[in-house]
Amino acid sequence: MRLLVLGKGKTGSVVAEIAKDRGHSVISLSSAENINAGALTPENLKTLGIDVAVDFTTPTAVLDNISACAHAKVNMVVGTTGWHSELDSVRHLVEQNNIGLVYGSNFSVGVNVFFDIVRAASAALHVGYTAKLVERHHAEKKDSPSGTAATLQKIITETGGTEPQITSVREGDTIGTHVMLLDSEYDTMMLVHDAKSRRGFASGAVSAAEWVHGKKGFYDFKDIFGQLAK
Repeated sequence: MRLLVLGKGKTGSVVAEIAKDRGHSVISLSSAENINAGALTPENLKTLGIDVAVDFTTPTAVLDNISACAHAKVNMVVGTTGWHSELDSVRHLVEQNNIGLVYGSNFSVGVNVFFDIVRAASAALHVGYTAKLVERHHAEKKDSPSGTAATLQKIITETGGTEPQITSVREGDTIGTHVMLLDSEYDTMMLVHDAKSRRGFASGAVSAAEWVHGKKGFYDFKDIFGQLAK
């Protein structure tokens, strides 16, 4: 495939590296090279022969990028977070333009397994436990709380019936740590996902791009990660 990686930051750079290692042709654009999605015209994308665009930019840039790619009929993988309040309008845009788009608060397969573990553990809230979430990321992360923490909060609220507090920490070059604390008068439980590198996120995003190539529709990565080629 010919992939366009939007964003040359910490994760976008690793996405490009992994995609090349898998034999894909890759073009990368930084935010400075694509102000207000100006580089994503239908003519440019057609000339470049882009099959799928992968977005790891910022919450302020991603919606313009999605709109431009949708109107150019280019499928997308969106790993940027901080825009999910606009899910309904983006879904409509994707369906209206008949493209395929996979989004996710986290493209790590391990994190998506962690979502299922937290969902199961949230049943404890019905038998006297309280829950809290703590997330740590690097100092330059734009959104707070993280998209992953927001997803965990939603899972716990829907399953356990109570919305847990999120504590966000931004320091150093921390890749990403998410902790669910369950506490009762009798004991305490702690569930932890700690990312060792950004390659887990990036590998999942490339797999999502391979999966969505040629497909139509609006997909959440947590619903399709089990279908990815091994």
